Amino acid sequence: MSLNQSKQIPDSLEAMRKFAEVYAQRTGTYFCIDSSVTAVVIEGLAKHKDQYGSPLCPCRHYENKMLEVQSAYWNCPCVPMRERKECHCMLFLKPDNEFAGLTNNISNSEIFEHIL
Repeated sequence: MSLNQSKQIPDSLEAMRKFAEVYAQRTGTYFCIDSSVTAVVIEGLAKHKDQYGSPLCPCRHYENKMLEVQSAYWNCPCVPMRERKECHCMLFLKPDNEFAGLTNNISNSEIFEHIL
C-alpha cells in the first residue's frame, strides 16, 4: 500500500521516524536492509510513546511496562545502544553488521507499506 494524499502519518509515528533518522545519522549507524524491520520497530516505539509516555523498546517482553519505562534502561535509545551501539531491535546497526542497509532514512510511504 502506498502513502497517498488522504493518509496522514500519526504525530507519534512521525516523531519516532524523525528521531530514528537523526539518531542513526548522529551515531553513524544504519537501518536494517529489510525496511519492514525498521518500519515495525518505529511503529512499536510510537505505540509505546503514546501508551506509556516513553519509547520503550518494543522488541522485548516486560512483566510491567510502566516500571520499565520508569527505570529508563530500555527506553530508546536503550542503555546497550548508548553504551556499546548494540541494538536488539536491529533499528540502529553498525556499518559492519551483515544486516545493515546503506541508509539511515526511511520514508513515510515505506513505513505505511509495512505496517498497514
